[in-house]
Amino acid sequence: MTRDLLRDLYATAAAALLVATAVLVGTAIEREHGTLHVSWPPLYAHADAHVGPGTPAALVVAVAVVAYGPRLAARLPWRALPVAAWGASMAWTWSLALIDGWQRGIAVRLTTKYEYLQVIDRFQDIPATLRDFTHHILLHSPGNWPAHVAGHPPAATVTFVLLDRVGLGGGGWAGVWCITVGASACAAVLVAVRALADEALARRAAPFLVMAPAAVWTGTSADGYFAAVAAWTIALFALAVTGHRPPLTGFAAGLLFGLTCYLSYGLTLFVVIAGAVLLLGGPRRIRPLPYALAGVTVVPLVFTLAGFDWWEAYRLLVVRYYQGAGGIRPYGYWVWANLACTVLIVGPATVAGLRRAVATLLGHAGRLGRRPSPDAPPPAAALPPGDALPPVRTPDGHGASVRVAPAPRSRVRSLTSAPGASPDLRLALLATAALTALLLADLSGMSKAETERIWLPFAMWLLASCAFLSRPRGWLAAQATVALLLNHLLLTGW
Repeated sequence: MTRDLLRDLYATAAAALLVATAVLVGTAIEREHGTLHVSWPPLYAHADAHVGPGTPAALVVAVAVVAYGPRLAARLPWRALPVAAWGASMAWTWSLALIDGWQRGIAVRLTTKYEYLQVIDRFQDIPATLRDFTHHILLHSPGNWPAHVAGHPPAATVTFVLLDRVGLGGGGWAGVWCITVGASACAAVLVAVRALADEALARRAAPFLVMAPAAVWTGTSADGYFAAVAAWTIALFALAVTGHRPPLTGFAAGLLFGLTCYLSYGLTLFVVIAGAVLLLGGPRRIRPLPYALAGVTVVPLVFTLAGFDWWEAYRLLVVRYYQGAGGIRPYGYWVWANLACTVLIVGPATVAGLRRAVATLLGHAGRLGRRPSPDAPPPAAALPPGDALPPVRTPDGHGASVRVAPAPRSRVRSLTSAPGASPDLRLALLATAALTALLLADLSGMSKAETERIWLPFAMWLLASCAFLSRPRGWLAAQATVALLLNHLLLTGW
């Protein structure tokens, strides 16, 4: 067993201990005080061991991806790989969702009293409803919105309204939309990793992006749809800053980022990941910024002209959050138990991958710290003979040969511009940026519980760190085991 693998196992053991502690402490708090408002802490779920029509399919998909996923990811033509990953991700997500059956697992998930489909009939006049939207956010306001409608900007609800308008109404079609679009997030991450790091790392990450425990919540929750929109924002921006049709991809990235911010307030934190993408871009990475900024204005402008005030809605949402369960759930528990939820949605392989990503960053930072400054004069022995000046007269009359270093050149050395900026380092920076955004969301206190679905957009980028792992089949088997156990032993809220 190698030293790296041993450290990976230590990291996964620590993560498992965190999950076990969250379960035991959370159960005790809920039994004693009832303040967590979840039945199986830290997840929004309750114990219900079961099998269903999706069980055989889920087992077949899991075995196929574990056995053949790494080999196919290495050999498929690149253009076929993102499409194949999207298809495999859909197969995995559909099979997991159908373990609960069509009705319970898909058709009714988005029709409960908390969900978007409860208010479709109130959007007969969309501009009028948007003008009136903020008047129904607070819990005690007349006709207050259901929790998820009040808790998100209206682009989320308008999406399902438009599906209804084109004849795709009801929970079944809403579920199909979320699974189909949500599964494409893995393809977006592949595109971004290839553009910012290299193709070999993208290929190694592909099976892990498919075989993710996060698929349990992608099918079926609207946050799976949000995750895909956010992922394609980053993928298009990665293409833009690396010189792939910057005007077009830059504008499209901005357009999707504007939509992302009107799907979920918390996803404004994707600006952290976008900042890392900009840092990792090519020498002309600034060129697409005007196009991206132009694209960002489109969706906000449309909603603002229709009468919706994003800032006022967010202010009222914070009040609404503390009027409900958010004001009761203890921050002191959820600030660390949320991380246990994250362990469950990304799986043990991602824990090990993130350990390696952080180690890569720290190792490179250490090497930079030990490296002489580029502006420091080299030692005399390092100068070539041609740099020695003729003897000059000193005040005591003796001749001396003086070596003079060349004039210092102004150079800025960073993690990504230094010669040692390997693809591994670039991927490590991308994954760490996603982890940073997730931790900021955690510290905000606006995500107490239910982060197994709320943080799906961030989780997709953490999964990319699995490209660092050796022996992928063992880690893939661990990922599949976690997902299958969660879906068969618990009835999750989404």
